[in-house]
Amino acid sequence: MTDESNVSESLFLSSDMLIIEVLALHVRFHIEEIRTWRSWSSRSANGFKVSSSSVDWLGREMLEMRLRDRVDADDDRDSEPDVIDGVGAETGHVIRTTIGGRNGQSKQVVSYIAEHVVGTGSFGVVFQAKCRETGEIVAIKKVLQDKRYKNRELQIMQMLDHPNIVALKHSFFAKTEKEELYLNLVLEYVPETVNRIARQYSRMNQRMPLIYVKLYTYQICRALAYIHNCIGICHRDIKPQNLLVNPHTHQLKLCDFGSAKVLVKGEPNVSYICSRYYRAPELIFGATEYTTAIDIWSTGCVMAELLLGQPLFPGESGVDQLVEIIKVLGTPTREEIKCMNPKLYRVQVPTDQAPSLAQGLPEASTSRGSGPGMSVFPVLTKSKMHS
Repeated sequence: MTDESNVSESLFLSSDMLIIEVLALHVRFHIEEIRTWRSWSSRSANGFKVSSSSVDWLGREMLEMRLRDRVDADDDRDSEPDVIDGVGAETGHVIRTTIGGRNGQSKQVVSYIAEHVVGTGSFGVVFQAKCRETGEIVAIKKVLQDKRYKNRELQIMQMLDHPNIVALKHSFFAKTEKEELYLNLVLEYVPETVNRIARQYSRMNQRMPLIYVKLYTYQICRALAYIHNCIGICHRDIKPQNLLVNPHTHQLKLCDFGSAKVLVKGEPNVSYICSRYYRAPELIFGATEYTTAIDIWSTGCVMAELLLGQPLFPGESGVDQLVEIIKVLGTPTREEIKCMNPKLYRVQVPTDQAPSLAQGLPEASTSRGSGPGMSVFPVLTKSKMHS
């Protein structure tokens, strides 16, 4: 996005002006989408008739992706990244690689200077780097690659194209002197995370302004609507640390698809997935045939955390996580447990007399919902929300 105003300046305006700023930001997100939609639809691709309102942006994204998949099907066969020597992420290390060379593009050598590490984990390391040729700042995620398998994260990232998902610029492999192979994902650099922003408010003993909570949640739902419905991908690790934010525009981008997977009905998946505070109860119960609804649960936990200023379910272990959920929502019924994992139909769980969801939130839905549905949920679109 360009020429975005700093939303934080709006804190000095009236509440009505804050709402106008957010609506304006939403409109800016959609301007380029609508232009592309009109241009594309005017050609009546494949005979598809477009609604004159152009409201169904999700349908447009799905169809565009299908067209793109067909066009790029042959190119994907030879889209393996280049292999270079040296993998250092230490400050000042220079990494050179070649991009282009496909689809008629000329090859181009680019070099990056590693500036500093911005994140580490069991996956590897993420460091900030600068392109020597253009001066562009990027983030490079370096992960150890098992030579026997293709990298699922790379395959998924190559499929994604959405304003609320961090963009993959290109990728390359790098070998060490010990013949270890590392995959490097060159990503757009987004300086902040929802986690760090939330912690800043906590240190000041303040709650995050409601307008930001709604704005961030809306964008998470847009990203999930895209990956769930366009591609069938489940992220499986939605948490504040994986939500990048531009501090000037407050545009949010979902990142870290290292745990993501295309879910296939009938095929089992690992249940020990997702960070504990944001783990859906069916995962705690050991379900292996779950759906993308686990991302929706995580999103609800993130939204609640931003509203409360602290995690909603701060469990210290897997079992304690279930206890924390029961404290708030009450004990699940046998039918609910059976739906989550039929093998645990007779399991005994801690009981608690917590008020039911219907008592505490009489207008709340009993179902978990979906990305498209949540993005137009009244709490995200109304100008005011009850405290």
